[in-house]
Amino acid sequence: MLRVTVSLFCVALTASAQSTAERWWEHVKFLADDRLEGRNTGSEGHRLAAQYAADQFAQIGLRPAGKAGWFQPVPFDTRQIDESGSSLAIIADGRETKLTLGKEAFISLRSDPAASVRAPMVFAGYGLHVPELDYDDLRGLDLKGKIAVILSGAPRGWPGPLSAHVQAADVRWAALRKAGAIGIATIPKVQTTPWVRASAARLQVQMSARMPGLEEEQGQQIQVTINPEHADLFLAGTGHTLAELIKLSDGQSPLPRFPLNKELAAVAKVIKGSLESQNVVALLPGKKKEYVVVSAHIDHTGKMATFAGDGIFNGAMDNASGVGAVIEVARQLKAAGPLERGVLFVLVTGEEKGLQGSRYFAKLPPVPRKQIIADCNMDMFMPIHELKALTLLGIDESTLGDMARAVAAEFQLPIIPDPIPEQRRFTRSDQYSFIREGIPALAFKFGYTPGSPEERLQTEWLKTRYHAVSDDLQQPVNKEAAARFTEYLAALVKTTANGKKRPEWKKESFFRRFAR
Repeated sequence: MLRVTVSLFCVALTASAQSTAERWWEHVKFLADDRLEGRNTGSEGHRLAAQYAADQFAQIGLRPAGKAGWFQPVPFDTRQIDESGSSLAIIADGRETKLTLGKEAFISLRSDPAASVRAPMVFAGYGLHVPELDYDDLRGLDLKGKIAVILSGAPRGWPGPLSAHVQAADVRWAALRKAGAIGIATIPKVQTTPWVRASAARLQVQMSARMPGLEEEQGQQIQVTINPEHADLFLAGTGHTLAELIKLSDGQSPLPRFPLNKELAAVAKVIKGSLESQNVVALLPGKKKEYVVVSAHIDHTGKMATFAGDGIFNGAMDNASGVGAVIEVARQLKAAGPLERGVLFVLVTGEEKGLQGSRYFAKLPPVPRKQIIADCNMDMFMPIHELKALTLLGIDESTLGDMARAVAAEFQLPIIPDPIPEQRRFTRSDQYSFIREGIPALAFKFGYTPGSPEERLQTEWLKTRYHAVSDDLQQPVNKEAAARFTEYLAALVKTTANGKKRPEWKKESFFRRFAR
């Protein structure tokens, strides 16, 4: 248990004494310090981070807007695998091949697994049912009572927003469940996080916010992630290999669907519990009872003894950087004078557990949901080099994007399209919780052009520091670029709050379907 207080650990910051760049870095230094042990959801380090942010908002002169002062308590059900009592095995022709958990595959606890499962496996392509494109991996496939083995991703060339949405875990599972599947085993085609780090995370406590409507993977008896290096253990004897399937996928050819002629036997011993964590909610009132949300997640992945050194995942860029930016945007907007609409500054918990805190907030906001007109979200905006351009995820989906483009032009910042659309970043962070409630949203990243030094820096960062202990305070950071970014974001929020019209989804936007 941490025994450090915010007041003991932090020197109060004043606008007159420090520049925006220095203040932003002080926020990051506090939040990513070893003493917070990675800000895992529900931990003492997370509580200290939340209290620090609340104290900063109070110093700026904002109003508390949570159910409990500055905080919106979020109750969680927790699950942790006990691998001493768990197992995975492939059964074929009466022979059992035991798998080493964490090596060939592991049991995921994003859903609550059955104590034991034994069922046939069927390769179901991408496992997608997309009526809008007359595409159905599940058509004519017998999945009743079976485990669907899928390749992650979707066919290339699909519209980005549609492709990202249908790959969301709950959307994919809804189609598989309707087809009769009782479980899913995923072979990652693209590994943003190397297997050694993704596999180690299986031992952490997994969580689900406790509220009606969030039981998104109901009916799922088992969820397994397969190591691509060992995927051919599952495919053996079918006449297919992973290399062949990936080649077909890369070439935009249809994936075959076929029975694996094997069963998967799983035993899952799960330690269950509960805890409470906090969303931090601060209000800058406006003349109207309408609100722009500025959001970032304050949690990270905590501490893992399986890693060398201190095992602390400090989360400096992911996402102490975003929290620091939210605080500094709040300071700038408070100093700018009255706004037509209010601004809610929301620091959510449980993003690393599957967008849990933002889903909770978006479904149970402290103001009527229809009064929230937009969300501007920051998650790893990546100030590790100069700010030469911006990439705004979702810029073409709503008139909020038009406002963002106009403000960027005033700052002489070109807008560069998402260079890695296959990573589905627009639906993988907290902005998507607001989008699914019908609220136009944007996510913000430092932009870069192909072949540039900035691309090299960001690509290398993802390989070596994303969800790694090296995302700490020792990495190169451009503080002045971060400060300039906060000035841009504050200008955008001010423009949105003072605009004559609320942002709207564009008629051709896929996400318009969520408007209420």
